[in-house]
Amino acid sequence: MTVRVVVAEDQAAVRQGLVLILGSAPDIEVVGEAADGERAVELARELRPDLVLMDIQMPVLDGVAATARITGERLAEVLVLTTFDFDEYVFGALRAGAGGFLLKDSDAASLIAAVRTVAAGEGTIAPAVTRRLIAEFARTAPAPRAPAADRSRLATLTPREREVLAHVGAGLANAQIAERLGMAEATVKTHVSRILHKLGLRSRVQAAVLAQEADVTGGQDR
Repeated sequence: MTVRVVVAEDQAAVRQGLVLILGSAPDIEVVGEAADGERAVELARELRPDLVLMDIQMPVLDGVAATARITGERLAEVLVLTTFDFDEYVFGALRAGAGGFLLKDSDAASLIAAVRTVAAGEGTIAPAVTRRLIAEFARTAPAPRAPAADRSRLATLTPREREVLAHVGAGLANAQIAERLGMAEATVKTHVSRILHKLGLRSRVQAAVLAQEADVTGGQDR
């Protein structure tokens, strides 16, 4: 299956580099390029790609607002690129439903792997980003939270769903969770979908951060 990607980056040279890297992968096709967030949303509506690779700081419409529109309309998954000078943009993209975060200085192999992972609905955060996110959640009072998600909603999860959520929070992919919990990968995907619905979350990444912030350990009931 070919992953269809729209690349949204305002710097032409950087955008061309990203297109070249993604084009080198046999299973990835760049179907559109955008130099601002508004155009990224337009292309997502027009082309319905599997994923939009989104620079977080964009002209006309910034990457956070563009991500919110794309995920809100369920047009595509969004993988956010950031230099990660930690600020409200990253929290904003997290709340907007971005499916993954990747540092701009990541190598070509990491970029290609992240595109494949997020397009498959798995979600990914660069390790350095994860550490900073969790540290900021711990430092900030009150910490920014994903929309409509609070601790009371965790009580609606079944013991098995809490187990799955704990493994999502640990950064495991569906296949890894399936192996650890002795279930089919398709069943894990179903659990993840139900978890997102119950918690009012837009993305797996939001669930992972919430799991770590709420110290979800996962039940032992099987």
